[in-house]
Amino acid sequence: MRVRALVLSDTHVSSSTSRVLPRAVLEAAATADVIVHAGDFVGPEVLEALSALAPVHAVLGNNDHGLVGRLPATTEFDLGGVSFAVVHDSGPTAGRSNRLARMFPTAELVVFGHSHQPWSSPGVNGQWLLNPGSPTQRRRAPTHTFAWVEAGDGRQLCATVVHVES
Repeated sequence: MRVRALVLSDTHVSSSTSRVLPRAVLEAAATADVIVHAGDFVGPEVLEALSALAPVHAVLGNNDHGLVGRLPATTEFDLGGVSFAVVHDSGPTAGRSNRLARMFPTAELVVFGHSHQPWSSPGVNGQWLLNPGSPTQRRRAPTHTFAWVEAGDGRQLCATVVHVES
């Protein structure tokens, strides 16, 4: 079975901010089979809006104070026969691949966020590492971003970072 997952992190949207999800993200969410969010929703509004569009696998970010108890710190699941793991903060760049392989030894794809820097690269032991960046706060990244992952028949078919027009 082929699965198309919208991958997000660091949306930083709440009722107390003027920030909103870009139209491109909402359109993508409406066509996704599943949504994976690597934390820092900031408020429950985005989690609830995304959950109304597709099933959501999400973790708690360091700014998700209002979601403590609703989201786990890490999660692992299978999509299309591919084992996924999600964590918000993967730690420093130095040693990241080995650290994530130790944290999630059976995961084929590890999704993380926190830095707002998009990253899609092979790790160690056959893992793929993916940070979708942020669709709302680019920080040092050149653009706002999110990602798509296509998985099926027990393998990751594609992991693509998408640049969003602001």
